[in-house]
Amino acid sequence: MTASAPLRSVDSVRKTATRLLGSTSRNSYSPELDIDWDAPVDGQFAGMKFLPYERVSLFGTELWERMSEQQRLELSRQELASIASTGLWFELILIQLLTRWAYHQDPQDPRTQYALAEIGDETRHIMMFAKAVERVGAPTYRVRRSVHQLARLYKATAKGPTLFAPVLVAEEILDRLQRETVNDESVHPLVRMVNRIHVVEEARHVRFAREEVARQMADIGPVAKVVANVLSALVAAFVTSSIISPEVYANIGLDRDEAVRAARDNEHYAESRRWMGEKIMAFLAEQGMVTWYTRPIYGLVHLV
Repeated sequence: MTASAPLRSVDSVRKTATRLLGSTSRNSYSPELDIDWDAPVDGQFAGMKFLPYERVSLFGTELWERMSEQQRLELSRQELASIASTGLWFELILIQLLTRWAYHQDPQDPRTQYALAEIGDETRHIMMFAKAVERVGAPTYRVRRSVHQLARLYKATAKGPTLFAPVLVAEEILDRLQRETVNDESVHPLVRMVNRIHVVEEARHVRFAREEVARQMADIGPVAKVVANVLSALVAAFVTSSIISPEVYANIGLDRDEAVRAARDNEHYAESRRWMGEKIMAFLAEQGMVTWYTRPIYGLVHLV
């Protein structure tokens, strides 16, 4: 598929970056001050979910039907912690990617200045996610060692569309889930406030990254496009498959292997993944990045 979105020039992206810098100065949060971290997590909020049940990995399975309400609630808590842990891990990667990218740019360029402003946003988000995981009484979930090591290679070498496209996948699939929870009054208010802050600030990051991907995909040759498409799909697949740690099941008393199989075969959860990825996959398709050879990779993690 050829790109159907309007081509972006460097000057166009610079104008966007300038507008986003203004938005950053006017509409940024300080999680330390804007979230009441002393509010009780349980107590008056006992029984509130931490994710909408229909987005929990086991929802709709026979195993879910056997689980007690307390186990379902605890699974939503642990899966929220796993999602937040994966999110902060990837934002650490993003900070390193943006820093390395900015190193080669003109510091007077608004794009460079916006990248530096985004690093500040992401630093606060990492601290916010870490504090939220701690506050709900869950552990930090780590990605598999193999993924951790591959990520070191990715953040040291990624450039062009391969730098920005997987970042968009990671940010936008979580953004869609977070937007759903913001106005869901059955979800714990702490989770909703964390998500509200992240959604507002992440919208700027997504706009900048989308324009960079569109510009870069229009500028590179056919061989470079194939390389960028494959590498972007592989990184996105690794990140997506890491969102829910298998350890969440053991931590609520389920048989880990049985639960992993149930989640893997759960068509409802696969549909949730496709829903989470719907907007970003449509955008990547417009840029010519979802092709006959990358679609099976995205399909493995149910993004298409």
